[in-house]
Amino acid sequence: MANKPIPMLLVRRIIQLKASGHSNRQIARKYSISRMTVNGYVERLESSGKSYSALLELEDEALWSLASRASAVNVANPKYADLEKRFSKLAQELQKPKVTRTILWEEYKRDNPNGYGFSQFCEHLSRYFQSKAVVMHLEHVAGEELYFDFAGDMLSYTDRDSGEAVRAPVFVAVLPFSGYTYVEVLASMGRSHLLAALANTLAFFGGVPQSLKSDNMSQFVKKANRYEPAFDELALQFGLHYNTTLLATRVRKPRDKAAVESTVNTAYHRIYPVLRHHRPGSLQELNHHVRDALYALNERTMQHKGVSRKSIFDSVEKPTLSPLPSSPFVPKSTLHAKVGRNYHVVLGQDKHHYSVPHIHVGQTVKIIYDTDNVEIYLHHDRIAVHRRSYCSHAYSTQEAHMPPKHRQYAVAQAWDATYFLREAGTIGPYTQKAIEVILSQKIFKEQTYNSCKGVLALAKKYPTERLEAACKRLDGAPKINYTIIQSILLKGLDKARALEQTESQLPLHDNVRGSHAFENQ
Repeated sequence: MANKPIPMLLVRRIIQLKASGHSNRQIARKYSISRMTVNGYVERLESSGKSYSALLELEDEALWSLASRASAVNVANPKYADLEKRFSKLAQELQKPKVTRTILWEEYKRDNPNGYGFSQFCEHLSRYFQSKAVVMHLEHVAGEELYFDFAGDMLSYTDRDSGEAVRAPVFVAVLPFSGYTYVEVLASMGRSHLLAALANTLAFFGGVPQSLKSDNMSQFVKKANRYEPAFDELALQFGLHYNTTLLATRVRKPRDKAAVESTVNTAYHRIYPVLRHHRPGSLQELNHHVRDALYALNERTMQHKGVSRKSIFDSVEKPTLSPLPSSPFVPKSTLHAKVGRNYHVVLGQDKHHYSVPHIHVGQTVKIIYDTDNVEIYLHHDRIAVHRRSYCSHAYSTQEAHMPPKHRQYAVAQAWDATYFLREAGTIGPYTQKAIEVILSQKIFKEQTYNSCKGVLALAKKYPTERLEAACKRLDGAPKINYTIIQSILLKGLDKARALEQTESQLPLHDNVRGSHAFENQ
């Protein structure tokens, strides 16, 4: 490689050999390096004005500043200064498809016929890239972040019932401070399965870190942005439930997630190979084998640290985690709907209708629902709560939401024989008997409900004592209805003295013969 710097030990050896009288050619031949390279170093060292013995007494940094080509040649060389101005533009061009260093060098030579040759051009360009490709070592803080991602390679199992081979995505999470790892095979990469896996991860760790960082996956991040990424609403609910901050890596910055990438690679070498000895017949069985390999991985002593991941986690990191919430995370979905004229909104997913107070007809409301409950909001005020029903095209209606006329109609729809007998019993026993007779006069009791309703309504028009007396007057009658009772009340017959029920007798006279008249016949 052109103009490659030589080691400092060799620089000091050149000074020693020059002090002992060796020529540049002899030194070059002795160490198999270019004579021009030796000439350059010797020229720069001698131009400092110091003796060889004084040069040998210098520290490496001071000696290198005198011997290095960068300080003596590149800075002073106008040819290098011209190329240096082009580095940024050349780097941008090299990122474009089909652009090679050869093409860039040819264009450079057309503009600068006296410029560097191809090898030196590439060498200087490579040194520029190396100076820009510095990597910062990240110091992770215990309990600060959890990284998670999907592994690139899936695992598979053979369904025991169908015999079909099923490929399943692998979820990987890690606490970078301790390296404590969680791995789970999921049914899909869907949002619900991802959030369930995250919940399982935190349960596995037994606590919650300060933040959760993802790789801008669409199930978690709605809109990627370097400074203010927008997270999915369910992800925000998850973060709120666990009281943790959501973070996303910068777009096209793979080193931001180096910890989880390294953990995925570890899973490839420590978990995947173990599974080749098993033939799982279900996702649950596959996860059982993964969990066994995972425990072994976390318990294994790390070569560069001399302790296991679990040991570091238990002793240092676990105490820094926040406690888990008392209740499990239940994801809530949200949609907006307009209240119909029947003061109901429809949850399209189930095709079920839920009532809201009738005064909100025509307004747009927000529906928040989970597997068990449906909440309806208007301008952040909750106006209705229902138990979720999965019955299609059915209605969940609360009486308090109805206008008065509808409420009365609903009460009418709830009429039955028990209702009328109970209400009549509050008036008196004879009224209750009258209702019993009315209810028995039709094969279908529903046909008598209006008549029963009319009799009970008479108690609002007349004193209950009069209604009870009118019904007493009809006690034992074979037919009773609303019209007969109303007629008695209108004519005031309930106020007349009750006629004594006596057996009808004929007056005695000679024309009436008794049984004795037939005894001798």
